[in-house]
Amino acid sequence: MSQHSGLSNYTIIGFVTIVDVARAKEFYRDTLGLRLLSEEPPFALVFDANGIMLRLGMGKELPPAHGTVLGWQVPDIAAAAKDLVAAGIQFERYGFMKQDELGIWIAPTGAKVAWFKDPDGNILSISEHPELKK
Repeated sequence: MSQHSGLSNYTIIGFVTIVDVARAKEFYRDTLGLRLLSEEPPFALVFDANGIMLRLGMGKELPPAHGTVLGWQVPDIAAAAKDLVAAGIQFERYGFMKQDELGIWIAPTGAKVAWFKDPDGNILSISEHPELKK
């Protein structure tokens, strides 16, 4: 009897809504270093995010923000944060969380997370997950 695997064997696609297409293209391509695969006006900018398709949907307005919309798992969050700062990224500071000088918060699990925004105000993150290392 075969076990139902649902969608676990398929590659995920990321979706983020943008309003300012030119600014988003520059940010995701030039600042974050993602490869632009195609421009599909009036629908989306399509990027390759390390083998994952990221579609930046061209919208007239942004949906209400409800936390982080996109994140990258990195092996060394301090090094990644310093690289992003050098590229012009400013990390978010949240008064209700204890964050270090780079803006990194340590979760109860030991995961480390830092947040930043894209030009349209979408909340993005980088995170290091020592609890997942084997």
